[in-house]
Amino acid sequence: MARVYNFSAGPSMLPESVLKKAAAEMLDYEGSGQSVLEMSHRSKTYDKIIKDAEALLREVMNIPDNYKVLFLQGGGSTQFAMVALNLMNKNNKADYIVTGQWAKKALQEAQRYGDAKAVASSADKTFTYIPKTDKSMFREDADYVYICMNNTIYGTVYHELPDTGDIPLVADISSCVVSEPLDVSRFGLLFAGAQKNMSGAGVTIVIVREDLLGNAMDITPTMLNYKIHADAGSLYNTPPCYAIYIAKLVLEWIKNEVGGLDKMKELNEKKAKLLYDFLDSSEMFKGTVVAEDRSLMNVPFVTGDADLDAKFVKESTEAGLVNLKGHRTVGGMRASIYNAMPYEGVVALVDFMKKFEAENK
Repeated sequence: MARVYNFSAGPSMLPESVLKKAAAEMLDYEGSGQSVLEMSHRSKTYDKIIKDAEALLREVMNIPDNYKVLFLQGGGSTQFAMVALNLMNKNNKADYIVTGQWAKKALQEAQRYGDAKAVASSADKTFTYIPKTDKSMFREDADYVYICMNNTIYGTVYHELPDTGDIPLVADISSCVVSEPLDVSRFGLLFAGAQKNMSGAGVTIVIVREDLLGNAMDITPTMLNYKIHADAGSLYNTPPCYAIYIAKLVLEWIKNEVGGLDKMKELNEKKAKLLYDFLDSSEMFKGTVVAEDRSLMNVPFVTGDADLDAKFVKESTEAGLVNLKGHRTVGGMRASIYNAMPYEGVVALVDFMKKFEAENK
């Protein structure tokens, strides 16, 4: 069986060694005589899995002791409501920087529960840049400032965090989690749907500073209260057991095979540079993002001709380079080159693009 290079924005590629280990342990996890898919989340065997996953995440991301790590369900989209219900609780105000579809949806959800306001947006240029902000733009009595760190659809990323002063900064890091070092202490809360860089679909990681827990709005459903999950060690109800197990394997891969997040960043920069350098030199293909805000994870590009774009997507798929079609709001193509995408996959893509350009002049 030949494996393809999967450039999907998510769910996306997982490291091959992780898949092989999971396959080897599918019927019998470490002599337990059962699959992780079958075991009780209250068992000693599974308790070790989830605790090891948390310990690895804390180690790999260097998470301070005064932050709780939660393994939740509902995807990043459920966090749009959870953040507001749990954190917009003192002055009932929150400021949002809208840099794409997911930040826009997060804002719309927060507006159901309080005075959530867009203080900056890059919608005027189809989210092709990160808007500049300064501390004076944020309301002094805002309960938090919200950003989407890496914009999966539009291919932009924050290389410098906004200065929010004493206002807690909340970030959706779904498409850049564990791709490079991140100073967790700069944030009040981080969350990530894990299906892009850390696991399969099903588990959402939340990293929240302890002083922000315990003041959820009265209307907050039990299952959307961070403190409930924190107090129960993410075992208030049956968690997404298998997705957490896969996250543990991925974190082991980052720690032991890659060599940590500094090394992970080096590998990701090398992949991105190869692709961006080609786009900058190509006569046919063009990147859509301003150079200073380019993502290492998601690279949108176009030819400027919709028919040519469609032909490229069709022929690249036939060549084993799959899921390169761009998001419907941008068009063209998008290569998501997350942690598990090997350098060889980007080489194969660039070689194919060169060939396609030569054949379609």
